[in-house]
Amino acid sequence: MTAAHRSPLIELTGVTKYFRSGAQVLSDVSLAVQPGEFVSLIGPSGCGKSTILRLTAGLDTPSSGTVRSPALDTSAQGTTSFVFQEATLMPWTSVFNNVWLPLRLQGLNRDESHARVTQALKSVGLEDFAQAYPAQLSGGMKMRASIARALITAPKILLMDEPFAALDDLSRYRLNDDLLRWQQDIAISTLFVTHNIAEAVFLSKRVLVMGARPGRIVHELTIDVPYPRSPTFRESSDFLNSCRSLSAALKQAAEAGPVSV
Repeated sequence: MTAAHRSPLIELTGVTKYFRSGAQVLSDVSLAVQPGEFVSLIGPSGCGKSTILRLTAGLDTPSSGTVRSPALDTSAQGTTSFVFQEATLMPWTSVFNNVWLPLRLQGLNRDESHARVTQALKSVGLEDFAQAYPAQLSGGMKMRASIARALITAPKILLMDEPFAALDDLSRYRLNDDLLRWQQDIAISTLFVTHNIAEAVFLSKRVLVMGARPGRIVHELTIDVPYPRSPTFRESSDFLNSCRSLSAALKQAAEAGPVSV
């Protein structure tokens, strides 16, 4: 079955969301993410990007409209992983135990999990830091540990909320390169929130631009460059042209301002 004929793994249809205060955060949002696809959300602060991730993860419910996602299936344990802007590691225990946590919650003991945790740490370059504590790690290493923990259950969906925002550019570039490798290795569907235009272009198959609150999709940019993408992609005309197009779309969205409700 071709990608064009596969059912989306994530699908939001006509989703509107109000906060308890009565403020509207999303207005008639519709989007879909295909199996194995990398999609980024970009837009002004407060436009509801993180709210879309929470709805997809089953951590919140829409005021109207529908959300389809494996996270909403209570029998599909471990199919969705969430990586936040902060690494959210448990500071009182080792990197190994932090990465083991999702398997432990599924009922697997340390011995049963050892090989998988060791492989996960190796895949993110932290095999020599299994017994280190989070306080002993750099910011980039903490995020690597957080991603290893997210991938340990081999999820179908990876939700990422500005995971590299606090990192220096070199660490961000390295993690962008590695994230694409991990994502392609296991064909995971990724919905990624960022404010960084270059990051969105480098990582994504599609970038969805959101307008100011109440958030809605105002533009879609497809990046027609096949994976794997090497670091030299950042120097290509395709990359620069996509960055310009996305920057113009963001500027237009910002100048349009919020929708009156």
